[in-house]
Formats: sequence, structure tokens, C-alpha cells
Amino acid sequence: MSVPPRAVQLQEANEFLKEHPEVQFVDLLIADMNGVVRGKRIERASLTKVYEKGINLPASIFALDINGSTVESTGLGLDIGDADRICYPIPGTLSDEPWQKRPTAQLLMTMHEMEGEPFFADPREVLRRVVEKFDALGLTICAAFELEFYLIDQENINGRPQPPRSPISGKRPQSTQVYLIDDLDEYADCLQDILEGAKVQGIPADAIVKESAPAQFEVNLHHVDDALKACDYAVLLKRLIKNIAYDHEMDTTFMAKPYPGQAGNGLHVHISLVDKKTGKNIFAADDPEQNAALRHAVGGVLETMPASMGFLCPNVNSYRRFGAQFYVPNAPSWGLDNRTVAVRVPTGSADAVRIEHRVAGADANPYLMMSAILAGIHHGLTNKIEPGAPIEGNSYEQLEQSLPNNLRDALRELDDSEVLARYISPEYIDIFVACKESELEEFEHSISDLEYNWYLHTV
Repeated sequence: MSVPPRAVQLQEANEFLKEHPEVQFVDLLIADMNGVVRGKRIERASLTKVYEKGINLPASIFALDINGSTVESTGLGLDIGDADRICYPIPGTLSDEPWQKRPTAQLLMTMHEMEGEPFFADPREVLRRVVEKFDALGLTICAAFELEFYLIDQENINGRPQPPRSPISGKRPQSTQVYLIDDLDEYADCLQDILEGAKVQGIPADAIVKESAPAQFEVNLHHVDDALKACDYAVLLKRLIKNIAYDHEMDTTFMAKPYPGQAGNGLHVHISLVDKKTGKNIFAADDPEQNAALRHAVGGVLETMPASMGFLCPNVNSYRRFGAQFYVPNAPSWGLDNRTVAVRVPTGSADAVRIEHRVAGADANPYLMMSAILAGIHHGLTNKIEPGAPIEGNSYEQLEQSLPNNLRDALRELDDSEVLARYISPEYIDIFVACKESELEEFEHSISDLEYNWYLHTV
């Protein structure tokens, strides 16, 4: 990826500063392996310098575990002297932060080697390399995310979350009423500020719906014809939601399974492919099952799904989300307008036929999740992989659980996958697996409250 000409970059910066004389600071943001946004805050006067020369950040930012500690077995920490790389702005991501009391802007960055080449361990670069394979086929990726989250109280009970009190009734919600408009009204000010904040930041959020648990909601992003930009929007939307909710004296969680017995937080993505020459969706069909390109894309996604689980469900908690009653598929499957399967093909307008991937949790890094799914699609298209017959009816009653159901098995599948290694560099997979195995080791050596309850006085 070439860095845009300096004159173009400076024009974007200068125009923004001219239009926003009130801005005092700019947050320079970069998403790490876990999708956690990190970076630096600079003063307004330094913005043009960032566009001209970039900023330095350590390469180890992409070797951090969920607690922000460097995992040395990745080789990106002390082994290289915790050396810096250079980060450049991503054009079109400079915007206001509407929640700030002191006027502040934000700018998304991506990391490069000092010589200018993209840095291989930046998850955005991982995705860009997969997208290049579609460019070679003359295809444009159109994508849109659906992001689920819980509003939670800022005060936890013994470290566990609880729903926030309604600003209207003062009561904590107990309802699991999916799509209930009244529940939207209970938190209308916060939710409306999220949509308005997204508009300010150029994030194409077009709807919020009530999901199937107390104070759980979903924001739908409109499709864009750029896979990288779709992921940028998902990362920035999550940050926006967190900060707007905090302004309303609430917290949020995108944890895959924050409450036992309630629905988890998913991250669904809709994907279609457009032929650059004709401008037509290659999945378009009156009868999707008869479209060979669609079938092959689905076939590739299903074949690579077990190996992709480490990217789709990257945390220990991710696997607690699965269960038939919560519409989370546990086997590679597909169907037409069927929400019990892993890959749903909506059956609406022929031109709008697309793949809806329904496996990942909201705790996934959008860039890595998209990389894995697109790898499967490309693999299926180029090898003409057939997916088998679509599932009709309840897939949970027809298919046994076969996807990895824990992080350790998922990492083994990823580490052993020859197909994914053709799309995502083995060097990056090694770094990802090292970080997640480090987290897993710490988790497995901890002692839970349940273990004390069961064993302390009984064995």
C-alpha cells in the first residue's frame, strides 16, 4: 500500500483545521491485535507534521495481550529492542470526537517499516494483503457489519456487570423482548447520540435495534465497497459507543458472553462481490442456489471455518456464547434465509444476494475476522468448492457440534491450516497464536470462584 502523496495528505489536514478552528487536540489511533485502540494525543499544531512525517510507535503494539502486556515469545518486544516503526494517517478518517469536553479530533493510523513498506503485523495490513487477491480477480468487496453490545451500569456487583437503570423509569431492565421499540425509548438519548455521533464521524450507522437480552442493542452499518474501510468503521464505531455511553453515565461491553443465561454479543458481516468491469454483484441471482460463484464462495468459507475460529472467536470467553437458543451456530452450515446456520444467504432482491457470516463474536478484531472470511471466499472461488445442500429448518437438530468449542483447539486448527497460511502469513499466525496461548496459559493457572465453591470444603 503506497502512502498517499504528501500534498494530498496536507490538503486533508489543512482543510479540517480550517473548518474546525475550535479543535485543540488530535488523538492518533491504531487498533492492536485485540481490536483495542491505542495511540497518542497531540496538539493541534502538530497535525500537519503527522501527515508529512508520520509518528513513531513500537512494533510491540501488535504483540500485546488483552491486558496490554508485551508477549515476548512473539519476537516483537525485547528481541528487537522494542524498536519503533512509523505510522501514517489513513485518509478519510480525520474527524471530531463529539463526546469530548475539550474539542478533540481523531485520526486512524496504520504502521509501516521505516523504509515505507507496510508492517506485516498490523492487522489492517493482514487484511490488505488478502484484499489484493480479489483485486487480481477484478472483484470489489462490499461489506457491512452488525455490531451487538450491552449497556451496563458503571457500578458492578462483585466485579460482575449489571444492566443500567433506565434514565426514564429508574428501573433495571429484565426484558428479553427482541426488537421492542419501548426498550429503545428507555435509552433513547444515549442511542440517538450514538447515531448522531456516527454521522459526525462519517461512520455509516443506519439503524439501532433492541436485541434479545436486557439492555442489549445492535448497530447496523451500511455496506461500503471497501473491506478495509468497513473494518475501520467497525473499530471506530465501537470506540464511539463506549464514549457516548460513558457520557450518559453508563458503560458498555462487547464481551462475547457477559451474562450466563443471556444472549452473547455477535459481530455479523454481510459480504458481496462486484465485478469491476460490469459493476454487477457476482452473487446476484433469482435462485441463489443456482449461482456457482455464490456456492463456491460459501463452500470455501465452510471448509476453512474450523481453522478460522481463532480469529472469529479469539478469547476464552468467546466460546461461552455458543448455543442453539441464542442463534449461534456450532457447525459449518449454510442456508437460504435461515438464521440457525453459520452462513446465511438472505433471499430478498436478486441484486442484493450476499453472504451473511454469523459466527464471530463482538470481541473479534474486525480486520482479522474479515481476513479469515475473505480467505475462505477466495479459496472457494478459485478452487470451485461446493458447499453441499443448504440446510432447511433448524440446523441445530440436524448437525452435531463440530467447530472448535474452546480457544486451545481453535489455535491448534489455525496453526495447522495450510489454506489460511496461503492468505495470512505464517509469521503473523505465529505472533497471533503466541499472544493467545500466553493469555490461555494465564487463564488456566487462575482459580475461579466456582472452584472454591465446589472444592474448598468438600474434597
